[in-house]
Amino acid sequence: MSTAAAIEQRPLGRTSGLTVPAVGMGTWRTLDVRGAEAERRAHEIVGEALDAGARFVDSSPMYGEAERVLGEGLGERRAEAIVATKVWTSDDDEAEAQVRRALRWYGGRVDLYQVHNLVSWPQRLTRLERERDRGAVVAIGATHYSPSAFGELARVMRTGRISAIQIPYNPHERDVEREILPLAEELGLGVVVMRPVGGGGGLVTRPPDERALEPLREYGVETWGQALLKWVLSDPRCHVAIPATSRPERVRENAVAGAPPWFDDDARALVARLAG
Repeated sequence: MSTAAAIEQRPLGRTSGLTVPAVGMGTWRTLDVRGAEAERRAHEIVGEALDAGARFVDSSPMYGEAERVLGEGLGERRAEAIVATKVWTSDDDEAEAQVRRALRWYGGRVDLYQVHNLVSWPQRLTRLERERDRGAVVAIGATHYSPSAFGELARVMRTGRISAIQIPYNPHERDVEREILPLAEELGLGVVVMRPVGGGGGLVTRPPDERALEPLREYGVETWGQALLKWVLSDPRCHVAIPATSRPERVRENAVAGAPPWFDDDARALVARLAG
């Protein structure tokens, strides 16, 4: 069976209308490039993600050139992708410009349009709702990376105006377990997981040696990165994890972690202990 066929497909909550692969791809840093050669390599990464079945791809105007590079990398394969992006500004005119640019780059449609870091969220939700009502946006979400903002994120979740959230989750960042994940489950919201292998582009602390992963082989785990992704995705409240990478072989490796079997409680506890 190919990797693309093996990745589990999950409804992104109860109301988004989207079904997503358990593993997608983030674009922070990795697609923020300029120049013919750098952009060619970035387009290769996008193509590799689609080929591997990791076709949920997330970007933002906060990520420099990433939105544009993603759109150009998708090209004629746009219909294969589930594109998530964000609006990120307190300025109404700039918000209009961001939305117009994104729709142009992604063929007139954004599958999941999110308010990045809750910036001016009441106004931005109103703007995105207009695009949803006219069919240019499929679902609306909200994101935040900081536990200090999770109280406000919970308030937005309870408005009934969003279908999905994007939050950090890995063995070192578990604050969402207290309120955000239980509330998302209660409300039927989709959950997109940023930083599933750690923050700042680095892996959560590695286990001492490869022998530590031996008990996880029965779950299809060969690498520490796969163990971390499986740890996240074995929580049924999480629907898609979006690791970023600039290496085609890592895209394929990540995609493998999107297939069952999923960790039981003991396996998740082992990964958490190995993460330190």
